[in-house]
Amino acid sequence: MAEQLEFFPVPSPCRGICQADARGYCLGCQRSREERFSWGKYSDSEKREVLRLCRQRFMRMQRVLKQKLPPEPEQPSLF
Repeated sequence: MAEQLEFFPVPSPCRGICQADARGYCLGCQRSREERFSWGKYSDSEKREVLRLCRQRFMRMQRVLKQKLPPEPEQPSLF
């Protein structure tokens, strides 16, 4: 598959919260250690793939956190 030409470089997703969770993913950007250290060596298509994986990891984390939260109390009816 031919690589699409890009006019702008793919920016790093780093948010400056460089701490790893229990699975080894950064809490700020959701990249693995390998992805963080190799970012400068990746092609633009590889960087976009890493960004796609980070987005998936973030959404998975949000679902897990939402399941752990207790349900919000319902507002009683005023009528």
